Amino acid sequence: MVLARLTPPEWEVTIVDENVKPPDYAALPRPDLVGITAFTSQAPRAYELAAGFRRLGIPVVMGGIHATMCVDEVLERVDAVVTKEAETIWPRVLEDFKSGRLQRRYDGGHIPIDAFVPARQDLLPEGYGFGSIQTTRGCPLNCTFCSVTTFNGTEYRQRPVDDVVREFLSIPEKRILVVDDNLIGTRPEHIVRAKELFRALVKAKLRKEWIAQATINFADDDELASLARKAGCCGVFIGFESPAAEGLRELGKKFNLQKSRDFRASVRRIQRHNIMVMGSFIIGLDIDEAGIGERIAETARQYGVDSLNALFLTPLPGTRLWNQMKGEDRIALHTFPEDWRYYTLAFPVARYQRLSLEAVIQEMVACNRSFYSMPGVMRRVLASLWGRRKPLINLVTNLSARKNSRGETQAFVDFQRQWQGSFCDSRPEA
Repeated sequence: MVLARLTPPEWEVTIVDENVKPPDYAALPRPDLVGITAFTSQAPRAYELAAGFRRLGIPVVMGGIHATMCVDEVLERVDAVVTKEAETIWPRVLEDFKSGRLQRRYDGGHIPIDAFVPARQDLLPEGYGFGSIQTTRGCPLNCTFCSVTTFNGTEYRQRPVDDVVREFLSIPEKRILVVDDNLIGTRPEHIVRAKELFRALVKAKLRKEWIAQATINFADDDELASLARKAGCCGVFIGFESPAAEGLRELGKKFNLQKSRDFRASVRRIQRHNIMVMGSFIIGLDIDEAGIGERIAETARQYGVDSLNALFLTPLPGTRLWNQMKGEDRIALHTFPEDWRYYTLAFPVARYQRLSLEAVIQEMVACNRSFYSMPGVMRRVLASLWGRRKPLINLVTNLSARKNSRGETQAFVDFQRQWQGSFCDSRPEA
């Protein structure tokens, strides 16, 4: 949508989002140029689409995070690759195409603040439960498992407040996901800007609700949380990652260890502003042993989070974790590009230090079964009702997670049956 804004008016732009519904491509008008973006887990489908268009003689350009991290792989399957942030290079790509000089590779780099442009929200079809907006880029934390710093850099760049407000107003959906990797940042000047944004959103009278990703320091400033709620914030997604300090150090998330933080008190301070807290944890760290699933569930209960998102430690290309595990021959699923489809964070794709494939799956099952027990669901819903934190949404979220976790059991059985041998080969000793 951002690149559509930067496309000259003589181009007719259509956006197709297969997350909503794959269209009948044969029934669509034949395009002159196709651009594809994909996460790592979507790469096999992206290549399938690219091959189909190229068979018709239509050039394909691919960009986004996977194309940036796996340039050589992508170049084998498309006509041109755009790496990193494409805003500054996109007009040149189009001009080169028009003049018959399309290059094989374009490097976008990291754009300056004054180069941000609003997304073309009007080009999306109807049917989204949430709209989306990005107000910042970059993250100063540089966790080992995260590719954000490789793709967007460590410099925390904030869009001008007025531009963000105008784009908020252009989004038709009543609920919005702020897709920033960290909405409020980590430094005092970041917090000042976040407050300015929230005040402007209050003044604009959006009449919309939104959720965002943030670090636990969201709880450290009551004025910040109060302004966020008045601006429409109804939930924050926070990465707690591990119940152990050793685990946080392993992941490079030392920020969570600062100030000898009381996580339970921090969560409650956020919830006092009628904002839900969704907590994320990772299973499969080198320190994780039998019982980690139940330990995470118990920690999430102690923190008092409204919902839990447990993920397998996944070495995504471009991360320090990828380099480490690849060097140690611990990436179990490595027949690429086919195996990328499992890199969703919902499947174990690596050999874990102290947990076998069967064991790490059982820890995930135990974690979800414990946290999303029916008594636990009802306690959280009643707590959200008492605290006026969207009890209906809380109920739907918890019941959906409970249903999904039970549906995953058979998927795990099938996965383990198919891939057991890959995890046994070259497995390091515990």
